Amino acid sequence: MTGEIYFSNNYRDLCERNGTGAGFQFEFSCSRCYDTWRSPFEPYTGERTATWLGKGVDMAWGLLGRTGSGLTSAADGLAGAGWGRARDHAFERAIGNAQGHFNRCARCTDYGCGRCWNAAQGLCLRCAPDTAAEAMAAQQRGLNDMASQRAYAAGQQAGQVYDPTTPRQLVCPHCRTETHGAGFCSGCGYQLAQSVQCSACSAVAPDGAAFCPGCGTRR
Repeated sequence: MTGEIYFSNNYRDLCERNGTGAGFQFEFSCSRCYDTWRSPFEPYTGERTATWLGKGVDMAWGLLGRTGSGLTSAADGLAGAGWGRARDHAFERAIGNAQGHFNRCARCTDYGCGRCWNAAQGLCLRCAPDTAAEAMAAQQRGLNDMASQRAYAAGQQAGQVYDPTTPRQLVCPHCRTETHGAGFCSGCGYQLAQSVQCSACSAVAPDGAAFCPGCGTRR
């Protein structure tokens, strides 16, 4: 190919080289939304001719009990020799068609489809976002930020009555149920995070003891 190469990194080569379905087709994509456009399929007559010629030669020689591999190989060679040039010409035509479906941004040089193009500014919407859409998005961000700040302040106020020194167990040691810091297990009713000191005499009580060994007070 000669001249400038367009769409260097946002296209797919869908060409088929072999068989009766041989031909050229390319898929181009928008650099912003990644929507695609496919060029019209162009059959590669050289490969199709070689394929049908090969089938005819094989059939004819098959009737005579012989093989025509030499002739079919020659036909394949001629078809293969013209493939590269034919593909380049087809790619040039596909690019010419694709340029009618995409716009090249003068700032970032990406190609964007019509839905991703700011026609008033001559730039893609990534470089020149729609003003109304940006205003609505900014309004929503402001709403979310203020709601988050107020929720945080409400949490701080509620946290004033929360005692962080109170012992809490997040998993019941008996049945392994998650307790979420509750005083009793929702799975088996076990009393959680019991104090190791008696509330009456401050004596140390063994874990799991129902009564204080120092004064007999029920825990």
